[in-house]
Parts: sequence; structure tokens; C-alpha cells
Amino acid sequence: MPRTTKKSDRAPLGRVHAQVLLGRILVATSFPIGAAIAHGLEPERLTLLRFALATLLFAPYVVWRHGIAIPSARTLAGYAVISASLVTFFWCMFAALRLTTALNAAALFTVLPGIAALYAAVLVRERLGKRRLGALMLGAVGALWVVFRGDLGLLLSLGVNKGDLIFLAGLLAMGLYTPLVQLLRRDEPAGVMAFWTMATGTVWLLLLNNWAVFETDWLAVEIEVLAGIVYLAVFTTILSFFIIQHATLHLGPTRVVSYTYLTPAFVVIIDWALGKGLPSAMTLPGVAIIVAVMFVVQSGAGRPGPAPPP
Repeated sequence: MPRTTKKSDRAPLGRVHAQVLLGRILVATSFPIGAAIAHGLEPERLTLLRFALATLLFAPYVVWRHGIAIPSARTLAGYAVISASLVTFFWCMFAALRLTTALNAAALFTVLPGIAALYAAVLVRERLGKRRLGALMLGAVGALWVVFRGDLGLLLSLGVNKGDLIFLAGLLAMGLYTPLVQLLRRDEPAGVMAFWTMATGTVWLLLLNNWAVFETDWLAVEIEVLAGIVYLAVFTTILSFFIIQHATLHLGPTRVVSYTYLTPAFVVIIDWALGKGLPSAMTLPGVAIIVAVMFVVQSGAGRPGPAPPP
């Protein structure tokens, strides 16, 4: 049921917003960290380690809370369909970060809510509404501004790099995630669904890697690369899952998703903190547009509903 707006609820909701901001910061760190470790292994191997480690670390929690139960073949097939969209996205992310910047990837990431909304309109007949549709379109404008660095000539000449196109392909796959969850979810707890989605994703990646998994010299992998994979599995996969689940119960899915628009701004700050400097002045208006869109969606969001699976 929707939360009431009692005075006693205000302080807890403030803490929930702070938790969502923390979750967005963690997700934003995945872009510079992904770019830093992308050279260490092939994209499919990096993605496999991330999924496998997250699955292993998440398993004890699922067993503790929900016991051990193998889903039916039909349910398992649904999880496999959902995880295929995630596997495709993360593979594209690691492949793209070899060829484009973390800021470009983060900017393009803000197009994801729009892509997901369009898929939802077709697959589950979700109505966007004029205000929400306008905000999503404006968010796409801000993302394009950042990618093309505010250079109209570069935009007109389609001066995108190969990495941007690979990442966009990943976003087209990732956009299917939420509508597929709405279509295929049964009444299972969200944690159970998240676990089996990660587990079936690991199977997809084992098939994708084939015998290369056994031919890889794992001992030769740099310790920094392995540390980056552990960070991504724990902080940007498992921990962000808990934050999103908790926040959605209190704020509603639309408000939580709208924080995605802050990702490029956080990446700018993270890159600056790492000594990479600030982007050109012509890039910053695009970041400002994206941040403004987040506040528009926040003010126009509806009442909170049940938390969707992660």
C-alpha cells in the first residue's frame, strides 16, 4: 500500500533519498572502474566473473531467507530470458569502455529510462503521459549533448565512436529488462528472482565463453583487475540491489529510476577526484540538463507501489 505523508515519515524518507543517492554513486563508479579494468580480460570473461561472483555471494542470503527450491522449467526459462538482456548489456559495457570514455557511457546510460519506457508501452501497455515523455526526451537531449561535447558540427557529422554504438546496442538490450520482469514474474520473492536471474546469466556466459574459460591463464590476471571485478560484484550489483529494493517501497519506482539521470554528473565528479580533470565547458550544460530532468521526473512521479524485482 502507498505510504502516507505523515509528519513522522519525513525524516525516514529523507534518509531513503540519501540511500538512493549512495546507490547511484556506486553505479556511477562502475563506469570508470569498468574502463580501468576493461583491458585485463575479454568482455565475456569479465562479465562472467562479475555474474558468477555475485551469484555465489548472494546465494547464502537467499538460502537463509527463502530456503532451497529449484524453480520449474518454465519459470527457469523466464529467468533465462530476463538474464539474457542483462548479459548482453554488461558484455557491451565492457567492450564499449575499451573504445569510449566513462563519461560518454554514463551519458548514454541516461537514455535507458526512455528506451525501457518505449518497450513497456509496447509489451505491457504502460502509458507514459505527456510530462514523463517530455522529460525522457529532454534527458536524451542532455545525453547527446554530453556525447557530442556540445559541438553541433560533430553531431551533424555523426561523430560518434564505435564504443558509443556498442554501448547503445547494450542499452537496447537492457531496456527489455523491466518489461520482461513485468511479463514473466510470478509471485516469488524479489531476492529469489534476482538470484536465479544472476545464476542463469552465469550459465549464458559460460556458454558464450565456451572452452576459453579453461584456456585462460587466470594466475596471470592483474590483481587490480580482480579487485575491480570483486568491487563491481559486491557494490554495484549486490549492495545496489538492496538499496533499490528498499527505496522503491518508500519512494515508488519512478522516483528511484529518475536518479539515473544523475549518473553523468557523478562520473564527472569521480573522474575529477581521480585526477582526470573536468570535461570541456561545452559538455557541462548537457550534464546540467540531465540533472534538471531528474528533478522534473521527481516532481511528476506518482505514488509509490510495490517494489519491482532488481
